[in-house]
Amino acid sequence: MIVDINQLITDIKRTVSDLLNKDIETVRGFSARQVTGIANQAALVASGITTGQITEATRDFFLDQLVELSKNFVNALVGLVIATIERLWNAVVKVIWDTISRITGTVIPAFKPL
Repeated sequence: MIVDINQLITDIKRTVSDLLNKDIETVRGFSARQVTGIANQAALVASGITTGQITEATRDFFLDQLVELSKNFVNALVGLVIATIERLWNAVVKVIWDTISRITGTVIPAFKPL
C-alpha cells in the first residue's frame, strides 16, 4: 500500500482548519472582552481628564495603567498564538505519523511534541 498524497494533504488541511477554527473562537471571545475593557477604561480616563477628576498629578498614573492593560492584552495574545502553533505542529505530525503507521502496519515511535 502506498500513501495517498491527496488524502494526506486533505487530512492535514482538515486537521489544521479544525484546530484553527476552535482556537480563533477562543481568541475572538478573549479579545472582545479585553478590547471592550480597555476601551471603557480609556473612555473613563478621558472623561476624568476632561472633568478634572483626573489631575495632571494623577494623569500619568492612569495613562500608564492603560499602557499596562494594552501590553498585557498583547502579551496574552502572543501566548495564545504560540500555544496554537504548538498544537498545530503536534496535530500535523500526528496525522503524518498515523498515516505512515497505517500504511506500513507498524507503530512508529512517538514523536516529541513541542
